[in-house]
Amino acid sequence: MKLLSIAIPCYNSAAYMRKCVDSLLPGGEDVEIIIVNDGSKDDTPVIAEEYRERFPSIVKVVNKENGGHGSAVNAGIEQASGLYFKVVDSDDWVSQSAYIQILNKLKELLRGGNSIDMFISNFVYEKEGEKRKKAIKYHHALPQDEIFTWKDVRHFRVGQYILMHSVIYRTKLLRDCGLKLPEHTFYVDNIFVFKPLPNVKTMFYMDVNFYRYFIGREDQSVNEQVMIGRIDQQIKVNKLMVDYYVEEKQRILANGKVRKYMVNYLDIITTVSSVLLIRSGLEENLKKKKELWQYIRSKDKVLWMRLRMGILGNAMNLPGKLGRRITIDGYKICQRIFHFN
Repeated sequence: MKLLSIAIPCYNSAAYMRKCVDSLLPGGEDVEIIIVNDGSKDDTPVIAEEYRERFPSIVKVVNKENGGHGSAVNAGIEQASGLYFKVVDSDDWVSQSAYIQILNKLKELLRGGNSIDMFISNFVYEKEGEKRKKAIKYHHALPQDEIFTWKDVRHFRVGQYILMHSVIYRTKLLRDCGLKLPEHTFYVDNIFVFKPLPNVKTMFYMDVNFYRYFIGREDQSVNEQVMIGRIDQQIKVNKLMVDYYVEEKQRILANGKVRKYMVNYLDIITTVSSVLLIRSGLEENLKKKKELWQYIRSKDKVLWMRLRMGILGNAMNLPGKLGRRITIDGYKICQRIFHFN
């Protein structure tokens, strides 16, 4: 069994996927790199096969019909033989020094008889055109260099949460919780992180800048205008996360720290949905924002109260044109501070 399986979802990724794969090869025989060709129309499958031929004991190739990012991640989980599982998008890459440190730490933990559920590290916004790179770290909220549980988790800052870029999950945990991401849907990386959380018992955080998250392509799914154009998919993911929270509420409520973190996660996702709907400036999208909040209320009034009466919920629902202007101005300030989109 490999130590770590790394899935690379690829759709027409020929122009940049080599940088991603090359950054992962230093993991050597400890790592299984699963290149998932999601129905690409360019040279992605040719490049993938080239790597498989050069590194047959490390690289595995999955060719499938196009099903979207979630479908490619699902295929990666199905094919994974590693004890742990990581997703690295084809336009991103990893820092070699941090990569080796993480692999060594995972091996050290296993030698000590410790198979943790979730490994967390930092990620860096590699925003094109900016010399100063913003690193997202968690040292204020998580114990460092030790195994810990939810009771040891401290307070996350408003607007901060753990992304797919930050996590390595135990593969069996992903399978045991029944994780299956929706096909032909963007932004499902949030579900990838969110759904396994109630199953997570043990964690480890290493304060290293591992994942390099590229932002800069005009067609990128996190480009603001692209997100507004795909707002219905953002809303779909938002609702699926609410549905899951409500379905698993009794299990989630059994652990107060899990509940608090998952509610905070929903707070941020609903804020993203709301601000993009406001930012579009379209009357139909303002109606969608109202409908989204009504949906949450209809599913769980207590959850709705926690989201609606919080700092972010209040900011997203300021009345009138002036209120929406204030919301957008606040959003722009956050963009400058956190360097997203």
